[in-house]
Amino acid sequence: MKQGGGHAIFTAECSHSFHFHCISSNVKHGNQLCPVCRAKWKEIPFQAPTLDPLPGRASVGWPQTDAMMTVVHRLPPPPRRDRRHVVPLLQVPEPSVFNDDESLDLQPAFAERSSGNKIAAGHNAGKIVDIKTYPEVSAASRSNSYNNFTVLVHLKAGATVARENPRGNLASLPQLSQTPRAPVDLVTVLDISGSMAGTKLALLKRAMGFVIQNLGSNDRLSVIAFSSTARRLFSLHRMSDAGRQHALQAVNSLVANGGTNIAEGLRKGAKVMEERREKNPVASIILLSDGQDTYTVSGSSGNQPQPNYQLLLPLSIHGSDNAGFQIPVHAFGFGADHDASSMHSISEISGGTFSFIETEAVIQDAFAQCIGGLLSVVVQELQVGVECMHPSIHLGSLKAGSYPSRVMADTRSGFIDVGDLYADEERDFLVSINVPAESSMNQTSLLKVRCAYRDPLTKEMTTLESAEIKLERLEISGEAVVSIEVDRQRNRLQAAEAMSQARTVAERGDLAGAASILENCRRLLSETVSAKSHDRLCIALDAELKEMQERMASRHVYEASGRAYILSGLSSHSWQRATARGDSTDGSSLVQSYQTPSMTEMLTRSQATFLGSPSAQRLVQPLWSFGSQPKPR
Repeated sequence: MKQGGGHAIFTAECSHSFHFHCISSNVKHGNQLCPVCRAKWKEIPFQAPTLDPLPGRASVGWPQTDAMMTVVHRLPPPPRRDRRHVVPLLQVPEPSVFNDDESLDLQPAFAERSSGNKIAAGHNAGKIVDIKTYPEVSAASRSNSYNNFTVLVHLKAGATVARENPRGNLASLPQLSQTPRAPVDLVTVLDISGSMAGTKLALLKRAMGFVIQNLGSNDRLSVIAFSSTARRLFSLHRMSDAGRQHALQAVNSLVANGGTNIAEGLRKGAKVMEERREKNPVASIILLSDGQDTYTVSGSSGNQPQPNYQLLLPLSIHGSDNAGFQIPVHAFGFGADHDASSMHSISEISGGTFSFIETEAVIQDAFAQCIGGLLSVVVQELQVGVECMHPSIHLGSLKAGSYPSRVMADTRSGFIDVGDLYADEERDFLVSINVPAESSMNQTSLLKVRCAYRDPLTKEMTTLESAEIKLERLEISGEAVVSIEVDRQRNRLQAAEAMSQARTVAERGDLAGAASILENCRRLLSETVSAKSHDRLCIALDAELKEMQERMASRHVYEASGRAYILSGLSSHSWQRATARGDSTDGSSLVQSYQTPSMTEMLTRSQATFLGSPSAQRLVQPLWSFGSQPKPR
């Protein structure tokens, strides 16, 4: 029971919430099934015949009309013949080949997105990707040469346009986009080991219910449950009304027991993706675990100080050709006992993100943020190319975080493989070059940036390029003004490097040394141009570094949350993508630096469903994938 808007809120063991007075009336008339998922309840809300206060409830602070009448009656266990039907899907034999995915029923992509292969130039107004570039200074002395001169390459994906809100009573809530989008194949690999029993499993079921309800009819979902072994609950099903009902029943049938075999769960998840007959444009795996794999990876030893976490991933996911991370695994470490190092490694190798779910109640919000991104992919197979324009200029380095990058042998060109971008997502890369002295020229041509990407709806490739980046050369230059855009990204990379170094030192047992690295980074950041301009990213980085210092207060604190907190931060900064984690710096559990509008909208929807109000219930409708139309209400 919880307080909510003047009414007591009852949450059933299947994880769905209702106004107490509404659901108790429903039960009084003999209905002991959840109205949402049709699960049979063992514990039912019951309205007591007296208004006498219940022992120990006087201090709760709920309205008396609800709190004083609330008791929960436990029903006797069902007859044995009924109990056999609680987990029917787990008893169905699995096929040897997972090629039984439900057929796609995709309509042709919209005409306005199909106009043949495109080549664009300039700043690409109206295109799906926009390129901007910033040299670290706009002008420099003609007589001087410069080493490690930095140019920032900034990319931003196009936005999705939300429709007008048709319901005045929901006007305060952002509405999710109903424009055409790329449908998704999603496999969730869920830990149901014994440690997940009770509240954890109930909240996981509720979070999965939210995911199921918010997938569109052209999106497909398969669920893998693992403990000591792993089992596919159902094949890739389209989330039509029937598909959602089937998925909800399967998820609500889960029971926690056994050990933690992450590798087997991922093997089954990859098998679903590998052997599907048809493929949606976007594909991803979500992995959640609260424990440590004890079946495949052994702990560190004298000969091998670091366990080989790559063993947890099937070859089809990590492979050896580094071919663009086709199936990323977004890993969620749940609680204080999960193996953050293994979960981070799984996500890093596969091209996904690692999120740290510190408190149980945050799991649905964390999933919501993740699928908010997955349901808004607008760019795929994005590759960035950088080419030197002056015969004496050469590339020094490409600072791209975890994205694969390479400088060609002649050091005149380089490439970064970016992959997918969500709607409104941004990427920033720093390119280091040398700049020669100029004897008479007023400008030096530095670089040109080219991008190639695939539209996930039309499957067509588009190539575009930036205007030529030039540096003005002056006879006599005054004090150079450093670009705040470049300075901001230098700070981000410097903070990420400090986090990585601090984590390495902390793993050796020197927590004081690790905290000192973070403190020194904070001091250096405070002296930069962007810090003195009160830049929001710089302020956020300082708060993040401070939080990490506090989570190194003792070995116990570091083991329980510090390691996972740092790794989720590294994941976020290295991929420039939002992750979830416990964050006491702003009272939020989600790192918002890279949060897109689609993620924010889905997160708002998740939080609204906790209210148990009729308006929140009306929000539980899918994001429409292309070819789908809203149903009349």
